[in-house]
Amino acid sequence: MATNPNSDTPPMNYQSIKQIDVPKGRDGKHKQIVTQLLSDIEQLEPDRALKIPLEALPDSKENIRSALNRATHQKGIEVATSSDADFLYIWRISDTAS
Repeated sequence: MATNPNSDTPPMNYQSIKQIDVPKGRDGKHKQIVTQLLSDIEQLEPDRALKIPLEALPDSKENIRSALNRATHQKGIEVATSSDADFLYIWRISDTAS
């Protein structure tokens, strides 16, 4: 634990490290499926959507949607999703869509 030179404040509860040593990448448990989805999304023709069987997903559709949302925002890709009892649908939002 780090010590605090100012005796009027309580000691730190957690260890500190240099900011340069903080890991910057994030390889979460959804990396493989999100990478596959991003690749497929980039290859989608206009007015087409991916149709993914829910049973093929490694986690719940909600968790996959969340992971995909983080990745697409990071890459500046706009997508929309929908689902029914059996499938998750994903498509790119076109600039001309209203």
